[in-house]
Amino acid sequence: MNDGRIARRRVVITGCGAVSALGNSAGELYRALCENRCAVRRMAEYEAEFGRALPGAPVSLEPSSVRAIPRRQRRGMGDAALYAAIAGQEAYRQAHLETVDLADGRSGCAVSSTMGSAKSIYEGVEMLLDGRREEIPAMQFFRCAAHSAALNLANLFGMTGVTAAPCSACASGLQSIASAFEMIAFGRQDLMLAGGCDELTPAVAGSFVQLFALADPDSRQDAAELSRPFDAARTGLVCGAGAGIVVLEEYEHARRRGAEMIAEVLGCAVNTGGAHVGQSDAASIARCMGLALRDAGITARDVDYAAAHATATVAGDREEAAALREVFGAGVPVAGLKGHLGHTLGASGALELTALCEMFRHDILLFTRNLTDPAPECRGLDHVTEPRPMKVRTLLKTAVAFGGINVALVLRNLG
Repeated sequence: MNDGRIARRRVVITGCGAVSALGNSAGELYRALCENRCAVRRMAEYEAEFGRALPGAPVSLEPSSVRAIPRRQRRGMGDAALYAAIAGQEAYRQAHLETVDLADGRSGCAVSSTMGSAKSIYEGVEMLLDGRREEIPAMQFFRCAAHSAALNLANLFGMTGVTAAPCSACASGLQSIASAFEMIAFGRQDLMLAGGCDELTPAVAGSFVQLFALADPDSRQDAAELSRPFDAARTGLVCGAGAGIVVLEEYEHARRRGAEMIAEVLGCAVNTGGAHVGQSDAASIARCMGLALRDAGITARDVDYAAAHATATVAGDREEAAALREVFGAGVPVAGLKGHLGHTLGASGALELTALCEMFRHDILLFTRNLTDPAPECRGLDHVTEPRPMKVRTLLKTAVAFGGINVALVLRNLG
């Protein structure tokens, strides 16, 4: 974060890529969100493990998009890194990076997830416990490593600059973008691929069952209605999967090569509540948003739209809504996208950001699905519950994670 004494460079977004349960491009994702489509379904494949079909929002990939990743690199990727690679390729194409020397030491990668490939970790541990150590594939470690997505993307694109993977649970993707922004703003790099990814497995869903945080309704309830951010009937989150990758670039670097500039990152902030491993708190979330606004050199009155983390958990939404009221009152439209997508965990902040960049292009506000009756503790905000025509000039995006970690990013529309 800029303390007001250090000169810094302008940073812009010149490309976006997405892999999601609602489509495997940023444009397809935005259209699905505007059409109020929902990716959540009952996962029949979970019945053997949990005795019931827990909800989830899984990704489906076209075989051709998988084959587009060279096999020698693909074999070291778990699902999360594969999603990031496919999203990264879209961002690369959109930014027209084929003319850029990514091996110049001034181009890097900051991509993270909640952990390495959860599926690969589970498989590796299972083989160890079964005494089948010799069957573990040679590349299994690279799929399991916490920085798996970052190392794989750097190798895929031949980047020789900074590689970083700030793994901070559900704030991972947005914190990666914030870290990349600062790398460029303060002159360490000129270009960064940045974002987050995560995969959906029974082990991941089971973790939230143990934390009493997963929506787990009776069998009669429509799966598409289970993730209900800010709603009085919300019972918990629904796990999803995907990846969101953006190309961040120093303004003059982008201008010289004639790149389309989608948005400018005006500022960011990262902080921690410092009080609880599992519970968010309104005061630290509000403080993070205030720090990001100060870093951007603007006030809450300059913000046209607040893109909330909004997990649909009872406690999480309560605390975030209180923070949003404190910072913005009822004067700024607020929405969260997890009613459509489920909670894509470490991917969520970055994946949702790619849809927000598409929103800049189309002037239709994205909205909160399944919000029909705001809970009393979530009222006092301008909740967007259906498509709303509006030109957004400046928005603030938040992410909130276990450990009390908060991230806020401020974007300006350059379209």
